[in-house]
Amino acid sequence: METSTPERVAGHGRQQVRERILGAGSALFYAEGVRAVSADKVIAAAGVSKVTFYRHFPTKDDLVVAYLEGLATSERARLEEIRSQHPGDAVGTLEALAGALGEVARGEAFRGCAFVNAGAEFADPAHPVRRAVAAHRAWYTDFLAAVARDGGADDPAAAAAELMMLRDGAMVCGDVDDASVVAPRLAAGFAAVLAAHQR
Repeated sequence: METSTPERVAGHGRQQVRERILGAGSALFYAEGVRAVSADKVIAAAGVSKVTFYRHFPTKDDLVVAYLEGLATSERARLEEIRSQHPGDAVGTLEALAGALGEVARGEAFRGCAFVNAGAEFADPAHPVRRAVAAHRAWYTDFLAAVARDGGADDPAAAAAELMMLRDGAMVCGDVDDASVVAPRLAAGFAAVLAAHQR
């Protein structure tokens, strides 16, 4: 049986500390907004020193980008899982996606799309946070274009842009209106867009 060397133990500990900082920052950024949360607040929530914080994240922006990239990784995996459960079936994929988004919107702590929220706080398109938002939204739109292509859309890119607008609106609705209507209305909207783009 392989034993852990001191270097491995230290490395594992460093990763745990990084994940603790990231977890604390992620929760605070989503609940309160990125700009409203200071590095000091994250440091206190994570229970680490300033030196430790800045060793793992040289700036608060680095932590925000890591937060968004972590969310992007999880969301992409979930979307790919949904699509894999409905191979070649755009209608089934979009219905399942609408259901999944509706379930998220009904969550007690839900306060909209983290990417839309973060993007609204950073106007400069060259800012690292805004670039992280743009990268994920580009991926999401490409994903929707692939689904639209599965459904025989005459212009998958245009269909994807419309599907993305509906998705964004649904996330706002889930935050400020009645979250219980998100899934059925989004499913109907998705179906209408797909039908409008049939070849």
